[in-house]
Amino acid sequence: MLEREYKPVGYCHEIVIDCAEPRALAEFWRGMLGGEIDATNNWVALVGGGGIGKLAFQRVPEGKSVKNRMHIDVEVTDLAEATVRAVALGATAQGDVFHEPPGSFQVLLDPEGNEFCLVSGYPRSW
Repeated sequence: MLEREYKPVGYCHEIVIDCAEPRALAEFWRGMLGGEIDATNNWVALVGGGGIGKLAFQRVPEGKSVKNRMHIDVEVTDLAEATVRAVALGATAQGDVFHEPPGSFQVLLDPEGNEFCLVSGYPRSW
């Protein structure tokens, strides 16, 4: 079976997180992923952190009200240690660690309640 050729519409310029305090949330994610903060106009961006490219933070008037439909998985080598470090930065762990072959993950909330996961043991090709 031949793969159908396609032409993408574009490329991912950045991933944007709506939030109440862009600078504070960018600082949290810099602690999680590394990178540099670029604050211009009403936007704050984290550039060059953790392989994402650009993670931007946009101030919005409304708070988060439901579960995210998309989230960030942060690959770590030691899930327990990474969870302790994330909580020290302001995250909140949610429930127990999930174990599923071939890896494990811990669900957390960032300081504004956005879900993300710390993951360990999964092959990069998964």
